[in-house]
Amino acid sequence: MKLQEFTKGIVKKNAVFALALGLCPTLAITTSVENALGMSLAVAFVLIFSNLIISAVRGFVPQKVRIPCFIVIIASLVTIIDLFMHGYSPTLYKRLGIFLPLIVVNCIILGRAEAFASKRSVFDTLLDAAGISVGFALAIILVSVIRELLGSGKIVVLGHEIVPAFISSPAAAMILPPGAFLTIGILLALLRRAGVA
Repeated sequence: MKLQEFTKGIVKKNAVFALALGLCPTLAITTSVENALGMSLAVAFVLIFSNLIISAVRGFVPQKVRIPCFIVIIASLVTIIDLFMHGYSPTLYKRLGIFLPLIVVNCIILGRAEAFASKRSVFDTLLDAAGISVGFALAIILVSVIRELLGSGKIVVLGHEIVPAFISSPAAAMILPPGAFLTIGILLALLRRAGVA
């Protein structure tokens, strides 16, 4: 049953499609697959390590100050990933913009800390955080694939054309905010209709 702690975050409790959390970065940064990959890695780093730390120290943190303590832990990890991306991938850092430091207030991170990590063992927390991270990554990568493919007619990651141009006149509106809302809306409708989310 331990594996269920991991798999539930991928489909059943997918942060974007089932719980409707983390929609702000999902809508904003999914103009390209490269952006989605960068945000996925940043969120996974913060989610996994913050929840592991919170689970490990939960017995020492007084109940009255648990939320401020969680936020300090999360903010410290966001600062680490922010500085790392700024130093090693300045182009991606610029494209992610304000949404990278806003991971501090991402509902997914604090929600899992409060609902799961503060009450469960370190191992269960690791499985839960990894599953939620994978689910979030799959969701935003799916949205970005659709938007980039329809909006530019091709998919480019790290300067390599993963999917070559095959649409003669792409719909540039798909890369704009209305394209994000349209993509998310259609995906949510399809997943709900299929009974997946």
